[in-house]
Amino acid sequence: MCCDGTIQILEFPFHINHSLSQRVMTALEEMTPRVEQYSIDEMFLDLTGINACEDFEHFGRRLRENVLATTGLTIGVGMGPTKTLAKSAQWASKEWKQFRGVLALTPDNPKRTATLLSRQPVEEIWGVGRRIGKKLNLLGIRTALELARTHPAFIRKNFSVVLERTVRELNGESCIPLEELPPSKQQIVCSRSFGSRVTTKLAMTQALCQYAARAAEKLRGERQYCRHISVFIRTSPHATDEIFYGNSACEKLTLPTQDTRDITAVVLRALDRIWVDGHRYMKAGVMLDDFTPHGVTQLNLFDDNQPRPKSPQLMKVLDGINQSGLGKVWFAGQGMDTEWKMKREMLSPGYTTRWNEIPVAHVR
Repeated sequence: MCCDGTIQILEFPFHINHSLSQRVMTALEEMTPRVEQYSIDEMFLDLTGINACEDFEHFGRRLRENVLATTGLTIGVGMGPTKTLAKSAQWASKEWKQFRGVLALTPDNPKRTATLLSRQPVEEIWGVGRRIGKKLNLLGIRTALELARTHPAFIRKNFSVVLERTVRELNGESCIPLEELPPSKQQIVCSRSFGSRVTTKLAMTQALCQYAARAAEKLRGERQYCRHISVFIRTSPHATDEIFYGNSACEKLTLPTQDTRDITAVVLRALDRIWVDGHRYMKAGVMLDDFTPHGVTQLNLFDDNQPRPKSPQLMKVLDGINQSGLGKVWFAGQGMDTEWKMKREMLSPGYTTRWNEIPVAHVR
């Protein structure tokens, strides 16, 4: 039995969301140790064997009570023998108030499952969405139950193996296992819209150097090395009386790297190839991909590109200082003048992440 819980925390900024999400994870792990964090506000739980001790829905309400008591947040709980059915149950627990936020679909009650699926629009199924939903509607498949009763081979032939898997999951066949450890990233992107338009190459250089440094830090956090680096810049497509310009450049490395200096050097070379004066740029970004867990490759005896000496040690010290909260170290290319940064005047305080921003209650 798989359980899906959705946390209603999306009205907060990301740093608060992340903090609250981790607290909810801790509260859930106190009651069931196998938990997969699917997104910042959704988790899957393995409830195998719970029904030998208590009713599924009773356990779901205890989950809600524990999270509420620990974090002050209300969660919705849907349970089913597969992830897709658990998501459908969670959808129904929000749509129909009589379930009070907890609904279980069990194999011994197929009538409840069929009733729920007959009332769930096909586009509301986990992983289907509006675009595929419209195509299914044209074939006369409008509800989750109608999709469940469609032959999987037909769906695979006319759509994809992913949608075929959804059909099998709707029929109680588990095809998507619980992932307790998140899979390694295949790509890292660091991009921002500027707080004010960038018109000089110096400001763009500073911005891209900062994005390169942040992307490299994320790469080291994943314990990966990259072989491919891309850069893009663009103006606003909605600006009146301005000619739109957008361009990108990339470079493939002969030697995988996670060194900020190597990544920054490639980023600056790419910028030289795509920069055009006279534009008001609104966004730029750096993308890393083609990852490998080792920074080792077959080197050419006559190749001038050799690994930097003591690079891992230097990057470890750099990250240690920057993540300690005691100070910051950055490269000169990132500059000091950051007027182009995102505007953050309306940023909510870090109530759960910073001591000096905890709300103060005044008693009169």
